[in-house]
Amino acid sequence: MNEASRPVPRNPSTAPVSLLVDCDTGIDDALALAYLAGQRHVELVAVTATPGNVDADQVARNTLAVLELCGRGDVPVAIGARRPLEVPLVTTPETHGPQGIGYAELPPPRRAPEERDAVGLWIDAARARPGELTALVTAPLTNFALALRAEPRLPELFAGVVLMGGAYNHQGNTTPTAEWNTHVDPHAAAEVFAAFAGQPVDRLPIVCALETTERIEMRPEHVAALAAAAGCAEPELLRPEDPEGTRSRASRPLVRHVSDMLRFYFEFHRLYDQGYVAHIHDVFAAAVAAGTARCATRAASVHVETAPGRLRGTTVADFRGLWGEPPSARIVSANHPAEVFSDVVRSLGALAAARG
Repeated sequence: MNEASRPVPRNPSTAPVSLLVDCDTGIDDALALAYLAGQRHVELVAVTATPGNVDADQVARNTLAVLELCGRGDVPVAIGARRPLEVPLVTTPETHGPQGIGYAELPPPRRAPEERDAVGLWIDAARARPGELTALVTAPLTNFALALRAEPRLPELFAGVVLMGGAYNHQGNTTPTAEWNTHVDPHAAAEVFAAFAGQPVDRLPIVCALETTERIEMRPEHVAALAAAAGCAEPELLRPEDPEGTRSRASRPLVRHVSDMLRFYFEFHRLYDQGYVAHIHDVFAAAVAAGTARCATRAASVHVETAPGRLRGTTVADFRGLWGEPPSARIVSANHPAEVFSDVVRSLGALAAARG
């Protein structure tokens, strides 16, 4: 094992951080946005929409609605690409619901998306604040790839980059070998990793892949703890024996909507024999970007398979330097789910209580 591939620990911090977020707001993206809205040390500079779980327009509507629900209607939201770079768009109504947010019925957003394009927004923000902004992408990497085409200096302009995607030493969740985000737009993922190859190790993107994000397994008891932390009038019980589609009656609107999102996600995971649980991948990536999650990373050169066939979207990491190529990512190799959930319950509970 070379020095770059050794696990490097990252300890939690509440130092101020300014985030540019790109998402395809499904259930776990929505929870990630709510989590970030409850972090006082986090500045949400802008949130941009990439098609994935739903189409780009629905992503923007969901994003605006979630931000307004969390009292962050001031955050700019912009739409970028409307399809992957080279392959047709595939969405996931079976996973996240027709609107992308499960059973939740959020109030329609009062604002419309920004008129400006998401890619231009990212580039202008990075140029205006060099070395200050961290990019968090919980979606397919389409917008990020387009931004890198237009401004190849982004790896030097960003303070850091955190990505949710890929599966390296783990079964895929879309095909046997591919994770959802990289499968939706493998060409964009390949371009992003190529753009970072050869950067100093501390500037490589931190990648939260399935081997660690599927450990962030939310259960009904976490929802009950969230409701208690929010001061809900009654216990919030999501029981496997409840009829499918049962709606929450929680007295706190944020808890009620989160519960309705998660019930759909629990039912989906159960349908695929994973239990009455929900893998909230994007919340972990958000916590890493916010600096609040303790984890370890290993540097590697990443290959993304783009050729048609069964392996399209598969990600392969060379931790040992066998390809003779410089690292292009730091892949999270260890995390601490109990700590993440403790923070999520505290943060979302406090935000829900404050919102009334």
